Amino acid sequence: MRLSSMADYGIVLMSAAARHCDTARVSATHLAEETHLPLPTAQKLVSLLSKAGLISSTRGTGGGIRLARPASAISLADIVEAVEGPIALTACLASGAQDCAIEADCRIKPHSSAVNEAVRGALANVTLSSLSADLPIQKVTA
Repeated sequence: MRLSSMADYGIVLMSAAARHCDTARVSATHLAEETHLPLPTAQKLVSLLSKAGLISSTRGTGGGIRLARPASAISLADIVEAVEGPIALTACLASGAQDCAIEADCRIKPHSSAVNEAVRGALANVTLSSLSADLPIQKVTA
């Protein structure tokens, strides 16, 4: 399983925004420059993350972006779901999915929810504050 590029970029953008949470609002342009994301991608992510209630965005002079709640209250699952929608590892777990050719005889489907909940739970246990924290520099010994 891999995150989509947009979900990955959303995590990168939110981590950068979290590093600025104690300062004034930061612009999408600044976040795009800091993260090396194309500005249109950063703007699209700002829109998605704002709709999900993870960031607040204000236009005009003195405007910009800031986290809508503390970084410790935003999880990796929150960010992924804001960009990708609900986490569903298989098509049969996605709401409204009816396109599986073996669904009637599938012996895995009854167990898929438990696997999906475990993955979502693991993502929910990683906070934005832990992702945006500086890691200690490790010395390399010869």
